[in-house]
Amino acid sequence: MNEVPEKLINFRVYQDGNDLLGVADAELPSLEYMSETVKGAGVAGEVESPTIGHFGKMSLKLSWRTVTKPLVFLAKPITHALDLRGAIQNYDASSGEYKVKPLRVAVRATPKKSELGKMEMGGTGDGSNEFEVIYIKIDLDGETIAEIDKYNYICIIDGTDYLAEVRKALGL
Repeated sequence: MNEVPEKLINFRVYQDGNDLLGVADAELPSLEYMSETVKGAGVAGEVESPTIGHFGKMSLKLSWRTVTKPLVFLAKPITHALDLRGAIQNYDASSGEYKVKPLRVAVRATPKKSELGKMEMGGTGDGSNEFEVIYIKIDLDGETIAEIDKYNYICIIDGTDYLAEVRKALGL
């Protein structure tokens, strides 16, 4: 099998099961480990060492075409459960066929910033919500490929829970 991932065909965003119509695009978080520079005796220089299973700020941004009720609702200072679902187009070079693979990104996130956008005749409003992601789970083609839960010490990447030993050491 020689599949080439080509593009995201389309996507939808749901909040507690409700379709958030009007979302123009979504900018997913970066997964950047917290790190510290290691230097001193026994090290030939400096090494930027990641802290296992610990991540810096993870931001999610939803952009809107115009002011909507969900844009304002998502400004509530509570944790929102958001579900981003997409369809990825792959090309199978061996069979010459296109295949669709489902992508699901589930997050629990708290609002950081809500931009109401602008008012321009005949134009889009370009509003946005920006969130701090405290939990993220990524499923691709029915398989969980990542799950990070900052408050519950979970960091599963490609099937390995990198915080299992940490939880054990902490008596959790």
